[in-house]
This record gives sequence, C-alpha cells and structure tokens, in this order.
Amino acid sequence: MRALRGKYIYSTDLNPLDYSIWSILEEKACSKPHPNLDSLKKALTKAWNEIPLETLIKTVDDFPKRLAACIAANGEYFE
Repeated sequence: MRALRGKYIYSTDLNPLDYSIWSILEEKACSKPHPNLDSLKKALTKAWNEIPLETLIKTVDDFPKRLAACIAANGEYFE
C-alpha cells in the first residue's frame, strides 16, 4: 500500500470515470450545446443509463492492469 500514497492516489489514470466513462458521456451528451443546466443533466443521465453493463464491467476489470502500469511508470503518465 505504501506505493499508493502520494501522487498515485491522485492519478486520473486510476480513476475509472476519468480513464473511461467521461469520454463516453461527453461524446453522447455533449455533442450539441445545451440551453441550460437542466438540459445538460438530463442528457448526462440519459447517456449514463445507455452505457452497456459490459462496458462498466470491462472498465472495472481493467483497473488492476492500469494500477500496475501506473506503478511501473512511477506515477507518471502512461498509456
């Protein structure tokens, strides 16, 4: 656990929302401007509900591999 302290804990590479889900939501919900916050919230909720369960499972299943890559990169950027 010691390796997870410090900068590792804040890595966006280890946050499933950052490395997978936000790009899906952005593509589906933000392809057009929204006239108000309520419209954006509705679009994001709709996009979230349309994400296949398999996508969410794969995102979670990829986490150990991403964690190992982050540690190997000493917390720096990796692909």
